[in-house]
Amino acid sequence: MASKLVQLQSKACQASKFVAKHGNSYYKQLMEQNKHFIQEPATVEKCRELSKQLLYTRLASIPGRYETLRKEVDYAKNLLKNRSNLKVEDAGIAALFGLECFAWYCAGEIVGRGFTFTGYYP
Repeated sequence: MASKLVQLQSKACQASKFVAKHGNSYYKQLMEQNKHFIQEPATVEKCRELSKQLLYTRLASIPGRYETLRKEVDYAKNLLKNRSNLKVEDAGIAALFGLECFAWYCAGEIVGRGFTFTGYYP
């Protein structure tokens, strides 16, 4: 166990050195490739305008998302009506999806409790 810890520390040290050596050039390259997305000058007004654009763009996408949701619900209803045609694969996928939803719910509860398993803080 101690040897694994030493190996992990060694690899972390190597990764840290690599980032320290190459991080700045990667940052410059990334900024150069994406400079057309940068708004100059970066003023408070420009940031407010961009946040409003994002908000209203997201709001405009709600009808399309709602329509997709309706189609998926209709598909699920159709599957339930025709249970006799249901394959074991589909039932297994649905069970795994339900299990994943439950796992995310449990993880959210644990995070909401402040990473405790026993209960909420007083």
